Amino acid sequence: MADTVTIQRPRRWDNPFDPEFGEQNVDRVMALEPFASMDESVFPPSAPLRDIVSHDMRFVRYGTGEIVIREGDYGTLAFLLISGDLSVVLPPGLPRDILGRAEVRHKGLFEALSQLWRIPNTQEARDPANFRESESSESRFLETDTARVIGGTGVRGVQLVFQLPNAEEVLRDFSTVAIKPGEMFGEIAALTRATRLTSVIATSDVEVLQIRRQGIRDINRYVVAFREKLIELYRAHTLASHLQQTPLFSHLDEETIHKIADRTLFESYGDFDWHISFNRLAGESVQERLEQEPLIAEESNYPDGVLLIRSGFARLSQQINHGHRTISYVGVGGSYGLEEVVHNWQQKESGRFTLQHTLRSVGYTDILRVPTDVIERFVLPTLPGNRYPKPIDRRINNVPVLMNRRKTDTSTGRQKSGVPSPILESFVENRFINGTASMLIDLDRCVRCDACVEACAKGHNNNPRFIRHGQKIDHYMVANACMHCADPVCMIGCPTGAIHRIATTGEVVINDETCIGCSTCASNCPYDNIRMVDVRDNSGNYIRDEATNLPIMKATKCDLCVDQLGGPACQRACPHDALTRIDLTDTKNIIDWMNR
Repeated sequence: MADTVTIQRPRRWDNPFDPEFGEQNVDRVMALEPFASMDESVFPPSAPLRDIVSHDMRFVRYGTGEIVIREGDYGTLAFLLISGDLSVVLPPGLPRDILGRAEVRHKGLFEALSQLWRIPNTQEARDPANFRESESSESRFLETDTARVIGGTGVRGVQLVFQLPNAEEVLRDFSTVAIKPGEMFGEIAALTRATRLTSVIATSDVEVLQIRRQGIRDINRYVVAFREKLIELYRAHTLASHLQQTPLFSHLDEETIHKIADRTLFESYGDFDWHISFNRLAGESVQERLEQEPLIAEESNYPDGVLLIRSGFARLSQQINHGHRTISYVGVGGSYGLEEVVHNWQQKESGRFTLQHTLRSVGYTDILRVPTDVIERFVLPTLPGNRYPKPIDRRINNVPVLMNRRKTDTSTGRQKSGVPSPILESFVENRFINGTASMLIDLDRCVRCDACVEACAKGHNNNPRFIRHGQKIDHYMVANACMHCADPVCMIGCPTGAIHRIATTGEVVINDETCIGCSTCASNCPYDNIRMVDVRDNSGNYIRDEATNLPIMKATKCDLCVDQLGGPACQRACPHDALTRIDLTDTKNIIDWMNR
């Protein structure tokens, strides 16, 4: 027998937020509220409060005009203001160009045609003038004297801070509110990975305590008062409007919505940083991956409430013989358990149904659990008939089911037209369900003519923004093209806001002028769909950093031809209808395309 190699299991303590934080700073934090009032005995020996403070927090100073939080960014940090003045810019907020965003303008017909004969011969050609400071620009992102690096070593420990020149003059034209020393902010976005709704600017020299999401999560888990405070903030600011926008509750008045909100429970499952371990888990077997997905609700149990997916994804499955078979997946805005709750409320005399499916977290999932008695009392008596779910058939448990590999109704064993189960399961296991505009190629139809690649290149100055290569599932392939994810982890940590989502249409794009080539987005993308390229001028010469003489790099990816007439050129160019850009949570459209 070969010798066994043993190592100490890696822990998140191995990567402290600030490697030089020290006991003196830990003592300083422990003297601040809310930490001073926390009972250290409620924390387990594996995660004591002082270790959380030591490894998940750091003090940071910002100068006047520096951007602490940028509207539209994805948040993973919470903040506690120690000293100084911060201003929150209220909606409609700062202009997009100040925040480093690109203003997308659709090309006219003549521009769309003229790009065919104006394509440069040089790869990744740029006009160097675009990267120099514009006199009319309110903010600067590429000049080194406006950027400051803070934090430790490594991509995830470094933060670049950018300054808004003439901040006082700029903010004079916008409505703002002040954050006072001792106030915490940004914690809800950090816990839910929601986009930041406002920008926060330092209007004097300030000091803040930054808290990683992992630290907030652990404190939230063990300190009841802290958890109740966060829930109180969420109930006060967000929950009622969230419920009102859900079709199940949209017919209710404001008073009833608040009564439901008071009884709603908050739950989180899975690993918030799923993208970091994604490639490692991808090498494990299907059963091993399934076992690592946290169980949210299990079939055959009583439906104690309707679960609403607040963020992330969940796998819906049924037990088949000795394993589980994926039925579908539930994303943001989806629900679980409603069918059973409705049936039991309507059919009191004919026997109650238990849950007919199992729900597991894929990556991470935030849940709102609305208790059954709340649904029965406040919602169902006034729910319009067209909003009731379709009736369900009771599933007989522990009965062997013989199934065709491709088209099966797993609750009855009857044949039906649907997404083949192996394909559906692969979408879930590879987390392709994250994609809202994935490139799906039918390899039986594709003749490898590369018309899609050529069309992409012509729309992007002779630079194709995807690779006709990727994960093969049966006779389909999910190509290496940006999927414009529902949970775009590539946006986490972009220091300039260059990678962002277009608010009106949802595409994830990169502003080439404000991208500084730090590769944070490319490192974060779990699908290898963002690439770093050396840029050149129109003569083919590398554009170099004047300080280091190293070539300037930029991040590039598919932008879904957001500025082109007619949408994605790759899809329009395919002569055999072998390629589509599709939301991989839209099973109806997937079925229609597969059966076309």
